[in-house]
Amino acid sequence: MTRPLRGALPSRKGALRPDVPEDDTVQETTRPKLGERIMAAVNRDPRTAPHGTRNDALLAVVLAVVAVCLGVFVDDGHRPDALGWTLLFAAHVPLVWRRRRPLFTLAAMVALVVPYHALDNNHAAPTPAAFVALYTVAVTGRPLRTVLTGLTVIAFAASVMLTISTHEALELLRTSGWIIAVLFCGIDVRYYRQYVASIVERAVRAERTREEEARRRVAEERLRIARDLHDLLAHSITLIGVQTSVAAHVLAADPERLDREAVAKALDDITETCRTARGELRTTLEVLRDHDLPDARGPLPGLDGLPDLVAAARLAGAHVDQDLRVRADPPPAVGAAAYRIVQEALTNAVRHAGPRPAVRLRLYDEHGALRVSVTDDGTGPVPGGTPGFGLLGMRERARSVGGTLDAGPRPDGGFEVTAALPFTLGEGTV
Repeated sequence: MTRPLRGALPSRKGALRPDVPEDDTVQETTRPKLGERIMAAVNRDPRTAPHGTRNDALLAVVLAVVAVCLGVFVDDGHRPDALGWTLLFAAHVPLVWRRRRPLFTLAAMVALVVPYHALDNNHAAPTPAAFVALYTVAVTGRPLRTVLTGLTVIAFAASVMLTISTHEALELLRTSGWIIAVLFCGIDVRYYRQYVASIVERAVRAERTREEEARRRVAEERLRIARDLHDLLAHSITLIGVQTSVAAHVLAADPERLDREAVAKALDDITETCRTARGELRTTLEVLRDHDLPDARGPLPGLDGLPDLVAAARLAGAHVDQDLRVRADPPPAVGAAAYRIVQEALTNAVRHAGPRPAVRLRLYDEHGALRVSVTDDGTGPVPGGTPGFGLLGMRERARSVGGTLDAGPRPDGGFEVTAALPFTLGEGTV
């Protein structure tokens, strides 16, 4: 519990210490209440309890004092003599190991109590210790073992009492219900502890599952942001590079007859590309800043942005033939995946397919899926070059909405990218 200090702390003589800041705090540890400690002791497995041996030794001492009181003040047989007191006190010693060796404790106690009862000493004195030993066997063992142990103890005790008198044996059988009650009490506590342990285990498993799910979502979000940044930067930088090369070519071709209009158009195209890239980059990075939105992804690009991609590719020198026939609007995630696939395919065509590639873009819906096809007549990337993440990113985007994507060279030397994206999102779609 934290208690704020208003002003200063008093010293040992009662004076105030003005050098202590007002926002200092004192940590006070509150001990759990008696009921909470009792419930914690009931719920905890006795074999794993801290200071078990010390507590059992104290319990043995307390039970020995109770046995002395019963032996002195209760009239149930003769008052123990010297041998009787020795056997009675010795019967309480095995209780020190009752948590670790419950059956051994019960057997040792029976071995000491049998001659004690055979001498017709006070029969009530060792009863509390015997009940504790029986309860320990019941709470730490299986129910079948507990029942068999209880029957064995009752039968053995009855046979011992028969050697004293038939009346004592019948009295033991009459009061054996207490033995059965103690055993079933131990069994019930054992089942209760197992139930509490299962609840705790399920809670821990659920917490672990939530943590794993959170880590999985973080990893997926990082991968999604990485894909978006790759597509955005690769597309924008490629266009800027092409437009810059156009401006440089115009400047170097004939300096005396400078085509100012062409240079201005190239620079305007670079400016527009930078502005568009800056807006998309801001939208993507807002995900990392705003943690309060339930789905902080910003507006997703869709099919309505494809004409801008085609126009940008044409400005970069590609001859794009488009065939867009989509009768219904796909889900936003499917539209965004199609947009990114087309963007990456056009970027690769502009970058690798030659100076003025011919690109054919087809987009149509068929059999409940959005079909995307981008082909070019270029030569493709240089053999042996370092592969990029473009194709991998396109395949990941297709898989993220439950679709498929194929990419590879054509027989005529060009390159083709085909994707099938379902209109209905399946379970687990990101």
